[in-house]
Amino acid sequence: MVLLLFVDLDPDLAALRPLGGFFVLHAPGAALRPLPTLAEAYGEPASDPEGSPLVFRVRKVTNALRAPELRIAASVAQQGIAARLWSVTLGCAALHGRVPDLDPRLLRWDPDGSAPDDLWLTEVRPLPGDPDTVAEIVVNGHLAPLTAALHTRYRVATGLLWGNAGSALAGAARQLDQWARANGRTDAAARGRALTTELFTHPLLAGTGTLTETAFRRRSCCLYYRVPGGGVCGDCCFTRAPRSSPRAPSG
Repeated sequence: MVLLLFVDLDPDLAALRPLGGFFVLHAPGAALRPLPTLAEAYGEPASDPEGSPLVFRVRKVTNALRAPELRIAASVAQQGIAARLWSVTLGCAALHGRVPDLDPRLLRWDPDGSAPDDLWLTEVRPLPGDPDTVAEIVVNGHLAPLTAALHTRYRVATGLLWGNAGSALAGAARQLDQWARANGRTDAAARGRALTTELFTHPLLAGTGTLTETAFRRRSCCLYYRVPGGGVCGDCCFTRAPRSSPRAPSG
């Protein structure tokens, strides 16, 4: 079976759309304006750093949230990308046993889009849906270079960013599990839970928090509580927002 994420072309993946926008990729159309790849976003900025798609995204999030620091927006932006990547791979692996190759050079990204981040896959390359392949695609292919870029440009603690990655993985798994159970796909729910459990043994994810069934408690904080009107997330290491804390735990 050719593995396509474009539901109009592949009815076998029509189940992904009801899971929500985080689980669906787009096919590039002829009228689509040129967009950068995620590989370009993770790379070193050009001579003009303001031209970097990642810098653009962080500033957009900063303005939207009225964040007092760029590193807060960098954290929020990174978690959004991580959630998209985990959702796509988990959904495909659990429902179909295979995943698309999400090489950063194949994924175009709209840094000016709204959440969930819009992604376009330019070429379909089916791969096995096993934990090692998924980790290679998401952790090594995307999250490691993204973490390095944000740490270098915005001094966001790497432990915090990997905590975001763990939180995003748990959130995607929880959404998938709820949908699968509600729709009689107990097989997909079981595969999703098993895959998620195995992924959390990865050295870069193992210390990010505690996974119990589909519940997750992270050991770090994404900094969202520092946004005006923000609070702590449901899986935060804090039970309430600190009154004054210059830097949250990095995990």
